[in-house]
Amino acid sequence: MKFETLPIGDTIAAIRGVGRLNMVSAAALRETVSEALSTGRTRIVVDLSGIDFVDSSGLGALIGCLKSARQAGGDLRIAQLTAQVTMVLQLSNLDRVLKSYESTEAAYND
Repeated sequence: MKFETLPIGDTIAAIRGVGRLNMVSAAALRETVSEALSTGRTRIVVDLSGIDFVDSSGLGALIGCLKSARQAGGDLRIAQLTAQVTMVLQLSNLDRVLKSYESTEAAYND
């Protein structure tokens, strides 16, 4: 899976992918977030509207990206969750760690 980054202002990056966030694609997400952080965009929004499946590797990538963003002085938020992603986050209690928003715009306007 390939992730695309949409820069928003000087400090925010919206990242979006389509497909499955799993062991195969987790590294691509980490790399995309790392690239955004290296450009000074420390506020990351991961748009999950195109993600129809997430597994433990995908959750691990999201948590790792959250940690990287916070270490860079920023934050990572998730937006536009699909039903499957919402269910997995709730079952793993990670919905308490990863703050989710209804839209990408709402995530960075908070």
